[in-house]
Amino acid sequence: MIRLVAGDTGEGKTKALIDMANNALTTTKGHIVYIDLDSSHMYDLRHEIRYINISDYPIADYKEFFGFMCGILSEDSDITEVYADGLLRQAHIDEISKSDELIKKLKAVSDKFDVRFVFSLTCDTCKVPDFLEEFLVKA
Repeated sequence: MIRLVAGDTGEGKTKALIDMANNALTTTKGHIVYIDLDSSHMYDLRHEIRYINISDYPIADYKEFFGFMCGILSEDSDITEVYADGLLRQAHIDEISKSDELIKKLKAVSDKFDVRFVFSLTCDTCKVPDFLEEFLVKA
């Protein structure tokens, strides 16, 4: 399952993502991973959540981002949820319309390994492409 928290800058996407990850600890039976572009939100998450600062790794495009996600999942088969703040920036995608291939690949991995991916997108919900609408959640 993929879920997208979309909205413009300053609309509370990061806070919503952090709250979702912290709340998931009460329901999930597996491990949770939170990926961010820096370490500024590390202490907002409960200590049971694995925090990854993706800028520590040399990721140059969405294919490398996808490989990184697969690597995380292959390392720990108990991961049930992955949260990533700023999907387009982390995957180095410059236009939301160019995210379709990445989303398809992530959905296939999600379905195969029963992992829930929750991403934030800096994008007005009115401008989200049709192929992403089914994944939208309200922040």
